Amino acid sequence: MHEKPTTTGLLAGLDVFVGGPIQHAILKDGFVGHLQDAITTAIGTVKDHGGNVFSAHVVEKFGAETASFTPAQVSVRDFRWMKKCDVFVPVLPLLDDGTLRRTDGTHVELGWATALGRPVVIISRQPFVDSASHLLKGLHRVGSVRTIDFDDFVEKPSLLIEAVLAATERQREAIGAGLVA
Repeated sequence: MHEKPTTTGLLAGLDVFVGGPIQHAILKDGFVGHLQDAITTAIGTVKDHGGNVFSAHVVEKFGAETASFTPAQVSVRDFRWMKKCDVFVPVLPLLDDGTLRRTDGTHVELGWATALGRPVVIISRQPFVDSASHLLKGLHRVGSVRTIDFDDFVEKPSLLIEAVLAATERQREAIGAGLVA
């Protein structure tokens, strides 16, 4: 989803790609409620502060329309968003057993973000649970990665604004100096 941002707010002028599980979050009775709430909060928080949001969750109506998109369409769309965004914000929730919810696509997007030099702000339980891969746990060694504890974010969504501002400090300085078209 690509909407025109408001012209004011702490995140004005920034493109924020909010990601997270979709396919493995669609259950028989609908999308995982606490995950939908967290992603909706992240999107709303960014928009409320003037940021522009890219979100497959919004486009695909939290799984209700996922089947109407082909793998090629999703891959091309999400890679385009990654190339355009200023920061990637993946929401990585836990299952009831305390392990990370499966999200193959989000992990591919984390690779794209790192390879493209995009800063990342991960919303997930901190410290990472044992089930998180070595690559996820060590991503901060090869990319600009910040983390926000999932539960802390739910209690205080403004933590996302602080993290995005810190992650995009260089981009915002360039925009302010008129160095970016």
